[in-house]
This record gives sequence, structure tokens and C-alpha cells, in this order.
Amino acid sequence: MRNIFLFIRRYFNFLSFLALQALALSFLFRYNKFHEAAFASVANEVTGRINGQYNTVEYYFKLKKANENLVKENLALRDLLRSNYQQPDSSKRLVVDSIRVDSLKPFQKYIYRDAKVVGSFVTTQTNFITIHRGSSQGIQPDMAVIGPGGVVGRVVNTSPNFSTVMTMISRVFKVDGKLKNTGERGSISWDGQNPRLVQMRNIPKSVPVQKGDSVLTSELSSIFPPNILIGTVDSVLNDPSTNFYNLRLKTATNFSTVQFVYVVQNRLLEEQANLEKATRNTNE
Repeated sequence: MRNIFLFIRRYFNFLSFLALQALALSFLFRYNKFHEAAFASVANEVTGRINGQYNTVEYYFKLKKANENLVKENLALRDLLRSNYQQPDSSKRLVVDSIRVDSLKPFQKYIYRDAKVVGSFVTTQTNFITIHRGSSQGIQPDMAVIGPGGVVGRVVNTSPNFSTVMTMISRVFKVDGKLKNTGERGSISWDGQNPRLVQMRNIPKSVPVQKGDSVLTSELSSIFPPNILIGTVDSVLNDPSTNFYNLRLKTATNFSTVQFVYVVQNRLLEEQANLEKATRNTNE
């Protein structure tokens, strides 16, 4: 306290000048319309710039929350996709003695669950990512995994709270794809070289293919929903010894930067697999 009084005593004249100057400026801006408008304009400019910088910093620190909200919103929208639902048999009429809340739910084929990537191994021949969802959250092996860009991979192992996902850039991973423009189907796999390029085979040379064409998952894929982007044609390799193209595709997903994914459950997968297994056993 003593130091404060000594400071005021030493700089009394200067502090008095500042106080009187502030009082004079307040009178000037308050009772003079021109100066009041000029001051308000400058004050708005300064406060606007300060608020803009503050909002930029605040927005940066809230990006994580914004991403999480976007993932939840995308999850809800994906659940409403028309391709997720199987149309009921309209040839028969079923009478239900109750109020039907949602007539589509009984026929929903695909269910989406959001997950965060917590581990990544993308420098080997068999690459994996780890997600923070496991069997306790309904995740099972052989469920499809897609990202904001497109196909990521499939679940191979689960624990109560984590799952490992074999990515598309693994030598043993294969998926059935189709050209978006023509619908021609082919097998897609990775050759173990460039982590951003995969191969698509069995495309006849009679099919028109150009660089930049999109390749989607086909209806023959048992775990992936149809029409999910796999990648785009990067180059067309013409082998004179065969009647088929070998296409190089740039993957829609960047596996080094993916942070959020969606795990897709095909509710009819077990039924389809059991039927196909029974058919094979019958023909053996």
C-alpha cells in the first residue's frame, strides 16, 4: 500500500493530466455529434478486429467438438439412406393389431455406428487401424468400415472396447467394385506398393474407361453397402496378352490421416452366409 501512495505521489502530475485528458475527450465525444460518430466508427473497427481474432482462436480449440458433432450428424443421415432398407413384399398384405410407429425399421438392412481411430499401422504389407468400439458396443468381425471419403476396410478382431480393422491397403484384402459410369464389375486389391493406389482387375477392354472415373462398391459385396466410393481411376494399364484392363485406382480414403470412421453392420449377412454355405455343402 505504501508503494502505491509513493507511486501516485511521484507521478501525480502525469496521472492528473491523463485523468483530465480522458474527461475532456469524453465531453468532446459526448456533446459533439461528428466526433462521437468518428469515435464510434474507430471503436467498432478495433473491437471487431479483436473479436475476430478471438473467434479464430476459440474456433481452433473447438474443432474437436465440431468434428464429433459432424460425425454424429453424418451417422444419423447415413441411417436414413434409402439404400439401407429392403423393400417389403408388396404382394401380400399383413394386418397388425397395433399402431405401427415406423414401417421401415423392420426392413433396415444396414446399421451404422461411429468410431474414432486410436491406432494406425500403415507401413507394412498387412495394415490395420484400431478403433475405440468393441464387442460391448455391438462390433463384430467382418463388419464393413467406411470413412468420410469412402471404403476403409473390415473388422477382423474385437475386444470389449476396441476393434482392429484391416484396411484396404492390405495384401489379403479384397472387395468387389464397379465403375460408376458403366456398372462393369471387377475385383479390387492392393499390390503392396503405393499406399494410395489399389488395383482393379477383370474390366473388359470393350468398356470405356477414363482417368478420373469413380469406382464404387457393387451390390455383390456381402458386407459393404452398395455405391460407397472406393477410389478414382488413376491410370489404365493395357496388357496386350489379355482382353482385360488392369486399372490403378487412387483410394478415396487417406489412411495416414483418417480420424473418424463408421462401422456398418449388414443385418442379413448371417442369413445370406448360412444359405450359401448350405448350398455349397449340397453340391459337394
